[in-house]
Amino acid sequence: MRHPHATGGAPGAWSGPDQPREPGADAVVGRAAPRTGPAADRPAEHRRDELFADAVRGVLGRTGAYGALVYLRSRDRRSLALRTIAGVPLAVMSPFRRVAAAGPLPVAVCFRTGHEIVLTGSEDTMRRFPQLAVGLPYDFASACVPVEHGGERFGVLSVLWPASDDGVPESSRPLIAAVAAELGDGLAGLEESGQSVEPGGEGEPAVVELPPPSSVPTIRVGLFDWDVATGALAADEQFREIFGFGPGEFDGTATSLSGRIAPGDLPQFRAAARTALEHGEVLAARVRVLGPDGLPYPVELWARAPAVVSRGRTHLVGAVLDVRSLTAAAAAVERLREGVFSLDLDGRIRYANHATEPLLRARREDLIGHHPWDVLPWLADPFYENRYRAALLSQRPATFLAARPPDGWLAFSLYPDAHGVTGRVVSAEPLPDAVEPLPAAPPPAARTGVGGTHHLLQLASALTEAVTVRDVCRAVAEEILPAFGGQELAIYTVHDQELQLVSQSGYPDGFLDSFEGTPVDARVPGAETLSSGTAIFFESVRELAAAYPGLALDEMGAWAFLPLIASGRAVGSCILGFDRPHQFTVEERGLLTALGGFIAQALERARLYDAEFAVARGLQQALLPHRLAEVPGIRITARYLPGTQGMEIGGDWYDAIVTDGDVTLVIGDVEGHSVGAAATMGQLRSAVRAFATGGDPPDQVLAHTNRLLLDLDPGLLASCCLVRLASADGTARIARAGHMPPVLRHPDGRTEALYVAGGPLLGVDELAAYPVSELRLSPGSVLALYTDGLVEDPAAAIDEGVDRLRAAMARAEPGEDLEEAAERLLREVGSARRVDDVALLLTAFGRAAAGPTPPSV
Repeated sequence: MRHPHATGGAPGAWSGPDQPREPGADAVVGRAAPRTGPAADRPAEHRRDELFADAVRGVLGRTGAYGALVYLRSRDRRSLALRTIAGVPLAVMSPFRRVAAAGPLPVAVCFRTGHEIVLTGSEDTMRRFPQLAVGLPYDFASACVPVEHGGERFGVLSVLWPASDDGVPESSRPLIAAVAAELGDGLAGLEESGQSVEPGGEGEPAVVELPPPSSVPTIRVGLFDWDVATGALAADEQFREIFGFGPGEFDGTATSLSGRIAPGDLPQFRAAARTALEHGEVLAARVRVLGPDGLPYPVELWARAPAVVSRGRTHLVGAVLDVRSLTAAAAAVERLREGVFSLDLDGRIRYANHATEPLLRARREDLIGHHPWDVLPWLADPFYENRYRAALLSQRPATFLAARPPDGWLAFSLYPDAHGVTGRVVSAEPLPDAVEPLPAAPPPAARTGVGGTHHLLQLASALTEAVTVRDVCRAVAEEILPAFGGQELAIYTVHDQELQLVSQSGYPDGFLDSFEGTPVDARVPGAETLSSGTAIFFESVRELAAAYPGLALDEMGAWAFLPLIASGRAVGSCILGFDRPHQFTVEERGLLTALGGFIAQALERARLYDAEFAVARGLQQALLPHRLAEVPGIRITARYLPGTQGMEIGGDWYDAIVTDGDVTLVIGDVEGHSVGAAATMGQLRSAVRAFATGGDPPDQVLAHTNRLLLDLDPGLLASCCLVRLASADGTARIARAGHMPPVLRHPDGRTEALYVAGGPLLGVDELAAYPVSELRLSPGSVLALYTDGLVEDPAAAIDEGVDRLRAAMARAEPGEDLEEAAERLLREVGSARRVDDVALLLTAFGRAAAGPTPPSV
């Protein structure tokens, strides 16, 4: 199965309606020419990216949020690809560029369910989505809204707010929903026109630049066209205003312009014009202009000779920039004695004042354009990058101390907004306990990025929840394939010195059959990576074919073969395939190698669990009846499901006992999940069967069993429900010991929960009484006995679960078989978050009943 990569538009893609331009304006200031032609003539990918850009700008402009992301489904629906991002560093989101659609992250859950997901802060995130908290351990509020139209879901719009007590503003939620709906409508329109909206190849997400806040000084730009030979100078209104000309004051000549330039700068102005004529252009020539008050202020001149003039250059076009506000601001910052610097959203230094140089012991030209942790080895610890990320995602100031070898300490303060971070650095006193010399800075190559660390943490978090080998393999496929962009994954384990396939994803049918049972010493990469203990990477088909001539290949273009070694023992190997050539970076190689160790440890633990679990479940199955009673006119079926967490066996049981032509239906549950609970269950089942077979009525059966449990003194309690059903007339006598009420479906489809009188749990009171209630079943009735694992849901009251069961039984289709009914009830009533065992005993009486059915366990 091929898994196409996502493609994205260029950062800052043009958005909005075409705007009219003055003739020649584009040529003067270097703007991109406007698009021409109807929107339908543009590629669908460009139109799609414009929709995304408009959506994130619309959300950020109307909700007070600082960041927005758009995820789009992949063509195979297995993952969600980050396509557009604004206000959040792309590097910070690198672990989440591709998200498994079946995974536990909020974006994936929102996509699968179609429900909005709102997280109020870090505590809410940790409680509900711990894997997101591991990957982004910062304090922020967020909302995920599905992007859909007419029942078709395209992706998810995710929005971020600064951390606050209020979390997500309530007034913003309908606005986000409206933007998501508008985006869904636009994508649906693309599909209706026959265009595909899913990513069709590999590409970077589009980064949408946000407009600066209104308080930030802006640069005014004026345009001019100057015939140097004649002195004629055509200028737009902005140009005239920058040079201080009022309406009608400018006569269109260079002489008039010269009168506005500070006399001391006129030689520099003329020299700039000569340079432009001789060399074709002049860049950022600075002169001073006299204002109405006679005080000078700076402007920058940019000019060039038009390319169409082949000889005798006498013509210039260009622009003048009014930079007085920015110049004043920069001068003020330069006068400070403390270091001031600016980081963009990606963490690169864009400005540093003069005072930063002696503090950081680095030249500004070596800092600008780089991450501080890349050019300053003593900041290479991931802790410092993490502080920058925490400031950006929480939108709260952050501070930290850093040791600058050999003898200095610096205090950093970070002040974030949606456009980047302003930093302040000053000298600081050493920490009180810092008595040893400062350590030398680590070499740059030794540094592991925070994004890589988060990949490791995410998979480690997923593997801690994986119990069985199947769970481990599923977690690996869901985390590694989307994170690294792979399309194929195979996991082999070692058994009797041979490789056996335990999981695969994305391979063509039958392709891996020939590799089954490969000896661990065979000369194939999946075995050699294990024998050598080192990962093997092939970045192209040519590399793999050259290293292993004759090896069967599929349609992949690059591979990573990872050894799975736990505690020095060979566990197996993991193969990751890419559908096109892939250059593995140093960080990727290190990450994948480390992930192989995590996978090996989890597999080893899971294999031990599976072996012990099989033994434990075998014991429990032996304690349950292998065949239910055969009674004419009555049909009985049963189901048993083990708990979804933990290895210990439980104490649920059921039985059907024939007594003098009648049948006694039994359901019970011993508290706890342990071998002791299962042993007690076996004793109680035997006791109930003995007392019921002896002819005791239901109340006496429970009373005798209760006293027996007290005599055994296992330290456990149990619930139980008995129904003695007469096959002749349908009379049912019911006794309960703290158990869930039976649910009855009448022949006409009506259902009710039988909240009949009952006694306490078994094992509580030696003198407890268990009243008997009697009713008569009509032919065609169905009675359900069950344990609480079927109706329990951590998010709802137990009575709501009983009502779900009653409603599900009422939805039975005419002629539904009892076996079909049992399977349907398990599907419709059981909670996906179930952790307890489930026992279900269904009994049909009268004309709808047939012969006996062995229980399904």
